[in-house]
Amino acid sequence: MIHRSILPISALAIATLLAPVASAAPAPANHGNWNAAIAQGADGSFTLGNPKAKVKLTEYVSYTCPHCAKFSKESEPLLRMSYVPQGKVAVTVTQVLRNPIDITIALLTNCGDPKTFFTRHNGFMASQDRWLARYESFSEAQTARWASGPVAARFRAIASDFDFYAIMARWSYSRAQVDRCLGDAAMLKRLTAQTEAASAKGVDSTPSFAIDGEVLVGTHDWKTLAAQIDTRL
Repeated sequence: MIHRSILPISALAIATLLAPVASAAPAPANHGNWNAAIAQGADGSFTLGNPKAKVKLTEYVSYTCPHCAKFSKESEPLLRMSYVPQGKVAVTVTQVLRNPIDITIALLTNCGDPKTFFTRHNGFMASQDRWLARYESFSEAQTARWASGPVAARFRAIASDFDFYAIMARWSYSRAQVDRCLGDAAMLKRLTAQTEAASAKGVDSTPSFAIDGEVLVGTHDWKTLAAQIDTRL
């Protein structure tokens, strides 16, 4: 689990360095298998599935949150392999940035083709136990690089320490492409705004969930969420 000593993100401090928010991608056309329908909202969050689904689920997740990775694995068989492809549930992923590692991974999952966002998102979640375990071996000098110097250089240091360049290479990303995304100020602003908007809605832990825009109080695991979904289907 991530140590408390990792410095939290300072959204206000970063905000002045960043460029305007990018425009939203168009909504997807109708699909026979809704697992192929991916849309990017005005806030930069990604939605998988039927935009007219009966249940519209929002996941508020952090990449360094072990409970988020557990939720991702437990929910996959029913949520991603049944409810979404059948058009019953649409899933929106909103990223909550808790620390510089979260930011780095979020910049990478948002890197490149929006249609392949969920491939990268699910890949980092599924392998969390392996890359997060590396943290225990890092020296104080290494982690100090994550909190000083130019912002993009901090993220490159994190990507190097955790070997995220190799992970991205599996999806045919070159080091130069990764570095461009780690230095994308507009993307960073968009992700920071997602975190601030989630906080304004009362999201104070991850994973948290909302259905049809209403944050579910006390629901932080797949078993509890599944019951909430079933009552609405």
